[in-house]
This record gives sequence, structure tokens and C-alpha cells, in this order.
Amino acid sequence: MRFICSRCGEAHEGVPGFGWDYPISYVAIPERERSERCSLTPDTCVIDGHNFFVRGCLEIPVLGGSDPFVWGVWVSLSDRSFSEFEAAFSLPARAHIGPFFGWLESHIHPYPETINLKTRVHLRNDGVRPQIELEPTEHPLALEQRHGISTERVRELFELMTHPPATSANYRLERP
Repeated sequence: MRFICSRCGEAHEGVPGFGWDYPISYVAIPERERSERCSLTPDTCVIDGHNFFVRGCLEIPVLGGSDPFVWGVWVSLSDRSFSEFEAAFSLPARAHIGPFFGWLESHIHPYPETINLKTRVHLRNDGVRPQIELEPTEHPLALEQRHGISTERVRELFELMTHPPATSANYRLERP
């Protein structure tokens, strides 16, 4: 896939994806308290010893393409699910474990409110980040996950994320 960004005029190759370094609840902890109250890794976050979060890939099929558009998101899990997740996370064959129910913990600003959308976390084998499946609802993000998006929508999402409006979230993005 190749497209030209209408905002900066640059050509881009491949299907882009975007993700967050931490769940939205992490931002609510005062920065000076984070080292004491939070345990953050690239794949998990524990806040105050009883709020558990995991990172995964919310994949959106691109119509006519072979690679999905990926949102690297965070999901909250119950303590029991998090314990099972952690026990299985380092196993090479783990796709048979779960799925785990969770709540989306990433604000994806091109959509209406995404915090607390219901999810299922599906482990994948060989160290691949978990797949995040949204509950089938009429939320635009859930509809896009079920039905796919056009290459024009990929370009639009790319532009919204790389040239955000002034009201967008202020926490750091990274590519998944």
C-alpha cells in the first residue's frame, strides 16, 4: 500500500499502525508517584498492586489488502485473568489459553469515546502480542474491526494521528 498524505504531501509505504506506551489510567497517576505505584513494562502495567493492564493489537482489516491497520492498545483485566495471562505469556504455544474479558484502556481520538469498550484478549503463539477483539456493537471502531476499512480510510486515520487536531490526547504515541 502506498499513499500520499494530503496534509504534508509526503508519500508513505505500507499499512501504518499506532499505539500507546501505557494505559490511560497510568496518566491519571501523578508523575512523581508513578515509580512507587506503577510497574510498567512494554506489555503489562500494574497500578497500586490491584489494577492490571495488558497491551495488545486491535487489528482492522484493510479491504483488498493483506496486512491490517493496527491500533496498539491497552486493556484492563481482572486479577485472576491477569495472573493467567502472566503465567502463559512467556510460553511459545499459548493461543489455546483464554480469551480473557477486558475493558479497553486507550483513548483513540479519531473515534467517539473508546475507554471501557468491552473486549476479549486472545493470546497468540510465538511471542506475538495478543489480539484484541471488540465486543460486536454499533461503535464505529467495532464496526470497522468487523467489516474492514478502505485504503482511503487508512490514509484518513494516518493523517488524523500524525497531524492531530488541537484537542487530541496529550500522551505519547508509538508505532506498534
